Amino acid sequence: MITIRKADDRGHFDLGWLDTYHTFSFDHYYDPAHMHFRSLRVINEDRVAPGQGFPTHSHRDMEIITYILSGELEHRDSMGNGSVIRPGDVQRMTAGAGVSHSEFNPSRTEAVHLLQIWILPNARSLPPGYEQKFFDEDARRNQLRLIASDDGRAGSVTINQDARVYAALLDAGQTVTHSLEPNRHAWLQLTSGIIDLNGVELTPGDGAAIETENELALTARGRAELLLFDLT
Repeated sequence: MITIRKADDRGHFDLGWLDTYHTFSFDHYYDPAHMHFRSLRVINEDRVAPGQGFPTHSHRDMEIITYILSGELEHRDSMGNGSVIRPGDVQRMTAGAGVSHSEFNPSRTEAVHLLQIWILPNARSLPPGYEQKFFDEDARRNQLRLIASDDGRAGSVTINQDARVYAALLDAGQTVTHSLEPNRHAWLQLTSGIIDLNGVELTPGDGAAIETENELALTARGRAELLLFDLT
């Protein structure tokens, strides 16, 4: 069964400095029908204006993944980490027992376009942690590249949950497939392009909850970028 979450049905706020879409309930957006999917709690698609950003704020008991689509994001946190995140970078922050951080667009001319993803951890009050890895375009081109997992296999970042996150950049006409093991589920988030998922069309910003499907076939119509979450 494939259930589409259309891009225009998401929560949307344009604050001037931030244009944001919420796939699931978040902050001032509350929709009891869309609280989470399995352990996937948040997918926010953010566009942050040049020279703007999120001031220092705190989180706890969440695995936070940042995936940059275009532009740059400068990160600082209470663990002493500081970095600039660019397309191809995957940042993982374990909020655990508590962490504070800020995110800022250092460009004077270009907005930064990103996905911020929250995954519920498998335990509370974990030690806070940070990790950042780079996956070039070739690693994601016309294949599902594992970028996050519970054991860091294949060079992915490590998250404290039995979840596997894949990224793909598909050329026109290319198809990738993914097998779901018994009792596992998937969420697909399309960030650009148009794809067919087992014959169902998705357009930019669409998501899809996938249950009771053994095999997924994703075919691009034109170039497309996507994330696939394989979840318990």
